[in-house]
Amino acid sequence: MFYSHFLHKERPVSDVPLSIKIFLLISLVLQLFWHSVQEPVVAKAEDLPPPLSTRAYVMSSLGEPIAVSKFLNLWLQAFDNQPGASISFHQLNYPRITEWLDTILALDPRGHYPMLVAARVYGSIKNPEKQRIMTEYIFHKFNENPNKYWRWLAHAIITAKHEIKDNVLALKYADALAEKASGKNVPYWAKDMKIIVLEDMGEVEAAKILVGALIDSGEITDPYELNFLTQKIAALEKKVLEKQQSVER
Repeated sequence: MFYSHFLHKERPVSDVPLSIKIFLLISLVLQLFWHSVQEPVVAKAEDLPPPLSTRAYVMSSLGEPIAVSKFLNLWLQAFDNQPGASISFHQLNYPRITEWLDTILALDPRGHYPMLVAARVYGSIKNPEKQRIMTEYIFHKFNENPNKYWRWLAHAIITAKHEIKDNVLALKYADALAEKASGKNVPYWAKDMKIIVLEDMGEVEAAKILVGALIDSGEITDPYELNFLTQKIAALEKKVLEKQQSVER
């Protein structure tokens, strides 16, 4: 009953004074005009802050450094998606990223995820300058522990050769991989990447000498690797012969 009575008591719009109607219309127009002249709100990406000390993270994690390292992994990789803003990996501060990767590795020394991110996420963007930062970071970590990080340096060789297109840089990494990664867990194809790089650089004679030296050293006992090297030296000798014949013509 009360609701029905209330409806009957409502006044029609025609009963609203003209002055009030004009006031409301002017207010609406002014509000629309105000919004039209305002600068559009643009979401701005925050700068990637520097990491805290490893000790600070250990203390804040109540003695669970591995748990906080996993959290920081997720946080860093999601940094390019902030509320209201999407940041290209190209815009990120790559030297600062390496600081975060170092911190995460310090919290979980047995982990490989930061190296994976360096090689396949940040190192895969089409920006040679920033790719070099990532490959050099991987090279630096490899030198700290060659038998642990060899696979990531192998990835850096491929990046340097095929994406950065810097064979000299690729050879630098391949040299280090061949000389320093001596563990039994390192496969022969990784150690022999130097041969491939030399061959691709046109240094066929140098590659041939290297293969011959590896075979003659007697240090290689794996039959699969010996077979690979034997086939490789045959292919290199064929290339040398073809090169000589082309010069003679």
